[in-house]
Amino acid sequence: MAVDPSTTKYQIRAKLEAEGVVEKPDVIGAVFGQTEGLLGEELDLRDLQKSGRIGRIEVDVVSKKGMTDGSILIPSSLDQVETSILAAGLETIERIGPCRATVSVEGVDDVRITKRTQVVDRAKEILSEMLAGSKATSVDLKEEVRQAVQVAEIVSHGPDKLPAGPNVEDTDAIIVVEGRSDVLNLLKVGIKNAIAAEGTHIPSAITNLSKEKVVTAFVDGDRGGDLILKELLQVAEVDFVAKAPRGREVEELTQKQIMKALRNKMPAEQFVDMFGLGPSRGPRKAKSAQRPARPAKEARVTGRPAERAPPKRVPPKKVPPKKVRAPEPEVSVPEDLQEYQEILRSLRGTTKAQIIKGGKAKPKEVAVRDLVNLMKKEGKGVKVLVFDGIITQRILDIASDNGMEMVIGVKEGSIEQRPEGVRVYTADDLAVK
Repeated sequence: MAVDPSTTKYQIRAKLEAEGVVEKPDVIGAVFGQTEGLLGEELDLRDLQKSGRIGRIEVDVVSKKGMTDGSILIPSSLDQVETSILAAGLETIERIGPCRATVSVEGVDDVRITKRTQVVDRAKEILSEMLAGSKATSVDLKEEVRQAVQVAEIVSHGPDKLPAGPNVEDTDAIIVVEGRSDVLNLLKVGIKNAIAAEGTHIPSAITNLSKEKVVTAFVDGDRGGDLILKELLQVAEVDFVAKAPRGREVEELTQKQIMKALRNKMPAEQFVDMFGLGPSRGPRKAKSAQRPARPAKEARVTGRPAERAPPKRVPPKKVPPKKVRAPEPEVSVPEDLQEYQEILRSLRGTTKAQIIKGGKAKPKEVAVRDLVNLMKKEGKGVKVLVFDGIITQRILDIASDNGMEMVIGVKEGSIEQRPEGVRVYTADDLAVK
């Protein structure tokens, strides 16, 4: 029902009941007629309406089964006292038209409070929309700027224009990933020395880089990643291998997952042995096999007697080393290492490790494959580690974190940085053959 907002402070709500059928003009006539002279000249409804101090009287009636129910709304710009008197005057109406009737006031609403409530509710909605919009805009702006910087940082390397980070040319170590999206994801976390192989056919640019830089292959945790890794191991000199979690791709990893995967990288030789990628190492073995093959070539030139020559030459070569090796431990190995020399000798060929703590604690023997996990959990208090395996950067880092004094293994892998305070010895250092 329309109400003139310029004249309304309060709104009187009244309910009517009539014993018969009445219409709107009957109700309005009863309101004006039966209150006339009742409230005095100052509150005469006709005069108040002419002066605009009350608004249009709205009536709504419904007749049913010979009875009429309805409502009366009177907008008022009078003060609270005058409005209350006017409202009370409505309840004196006893007849509407020819019918008996009763009018009861249900309440007087402060229109301003109602409007304020509406304003507050709407303001909350508007503010929520503004905050949601500004937050989305903020995130979009940050992401847009970040992506723009990342795209700007990507460079093209080599004749194949491989996507790469800006530091690939200058750094001593690179990370080889599968595609452009992987390079972008690494750039997000600040890794700027990645280069993409762009498929299973490894470009010559990566092969050339692997000859002069330390290469870490960082591949997806699926079959595609395995295939790319196999080809990389065949055509490039890969030093370390890092893999995404099983079933995940490098491009979708979070910063924490990327850092964890790179922190847990494994020397390529150890990775090949552990996961049975033997065929991939064929070319490397062939290269090393060429060195001892030279004496055989000389023997073939001399003719058939060359088949008899090796038995004559072998005994004098093998006998002297046996005589020389025996005194070596006493002469070249310091006394404080002779105990560990015997332990390493007893572990050769077993792929096991002994963890030695201080005091009278009995050494603990474990399998080398469980060594890393065990050292992370129980490494505190360990003084010496002796094992039948390759000493890697990862093992040295764990030893340093746990305050170990000595690490002894068969040989060293690719070690970028030796931690201070950890002594490292190999089988050659301890004359263990």
